[in-house]
Amino acid sequence: MITSPQQEAVDAAITSRRSIRAFLDRPVERADIERILDVAARAPSGTNTQPWKVYVLTGQARTRLVEAILRVNADPQQAKEHTEEYAYYPREWTSPYIDRRRKVGWDLYSLLGLTRDNKAGMAAQHARNYGFFDAPVGLIFTIDRIMEQGSWLDYGMFLQNIMVAARGRGLDTCPQAAFTQYHRVIAEQLQLPANEMVVCGMALGWADPERIENTLVTERESAQGFARFME
Repeated sequence: MITSPQQEAVDAAITSRRSIRAFLDRPVERADIERILDVAARAPSGTNTQPWKVYVLTGQARTRLVEAILRVNADPQQAKEHTEEYAYYPREWTSPYIDRRRKVGWDLYSLLGLTRDNKAGMAAQHARNYGFFDAPVGLIFTIDRIMEQGSWLDYGMFLQNIMVAARGRGLDTCPQAAFTQYHRVIAEQLQLPANEMVVCGMALGWADPERIENTLVTERESAQGFARFME
């Protein structure tokens, strides 16, 4: 039986989840990380295939990966040689998706005082992805290459569970597709087996309440806009 306080706690964990882009230099206990992952693993998956694999990076392991990616990212010629293995975004943008994408981008840059002509500033902000926005815990997610689209749907539910379980403990996250560009660097650094594909990364830690970028709250369309109730 789910009680009203439990329902409110679940709703609060979901609705308070945001992509945090600045974290405190405060460690996260390994026991908390393990519990979050154990809880998240209750996500549904077709015929219980459980297609997720997670690499939890802290300390020097995290530092080595961050430094390796940033070295490549800082060299435009090298960076051009690295491309994503799968298309995360549509190849052709249409409304309303392109409008939402542009709005969240400019809302963030405006908070940071970055204008459209400040290409260097925008590039520097984007590069902060590869430092997990200073979060003490970096998560890299992979999937077996034999798995098909259904397993990727399952994976999304697993990722959401991680983020909600983290919020339930006062922690914050930022899911990061940006890491997919450097999947070859990640594979080398983490010694991934050839059958594993990088899905995304995620920052995990304690949000820095003093940072302006963490005040960004993105808009959501209400159910009236995207749902049809048919009787």
